[in-house]
Amino acid sequence: MRIVVLGAPGAGKGTQCQAISDTFGFVHLSSGDILRSEIAAGSALGLKAKSLIDQGKFVPDEVVIGVMLAAIKKVDNCVLDGFPRTVVQARELDLALEKIDSKIDIVINLVVNEYEVVARLEKRRSCPKCGRVYHLDYSKPKVEGVCDYDGSLLYHRDDDKRDVILNRLKTYHQLTEPLVDYYNVSPNSKVFNVVADGAIADIRADIVEKINSVLNG
Repeated sequence: MRIVVLGAPGAGKGTQCQAISDTFGFVHLSSGDILRSEIAAGSALGLKAKSLIDQGKFVPDEVVIGVMLAAIKKVDNCVLDGFPRTVVQARELDLALEKIDSKIDIVINLVVNEYEVVARLEKRRSCPKCGRVYHLDYSKPKVEGVCDYDGSLLYHRDDDKRDVILNRLKTYHQLTEPLVDYYNVSPNSKVFNVVADGAIADIRADIVEKINSVLNG
């Protein structure tokens, strides 16, 4: 089974994708994590990606598609976080999956108020070493400003600052939001809208129920 999780920046895609992975044993494939590993390695792809990400812009389709398709083809059951982000990417993904007799089975669309998005992202802090993300209100590290897992000092990513957040939201509405309509008309994928303004545990329970309805249906 292959699941896509959609939603605006700050909607909680990463958190809920990890919850799906933990609950069902699916592999969590995050385009952001994969690209950040390239950035940390200082590769040509990483340097190009960092320049765009820091401005709140998307990495070009041809770059992301190649990286993500290579990862997706290696696993049977996965949840996709941050990919596809455009209709072009979704079409390329469908074509690639069709060649291996597979498809996107479920699409979870996280619906969240934009004021909540800005508040969430502005208070996020990230670990530069392992990539884990914390929140100053909802998911604090055990020691202020320090990663629980490797002791690195947390930092405020450039793409989590207000002016970049607003640009990211604009880009989301232009390029990613149309994916909901794309998958709604797909004969292969079941789309579920999930209100993502509440408690993380409640959102997780709603998603798990919806996935089980397909698995058991």
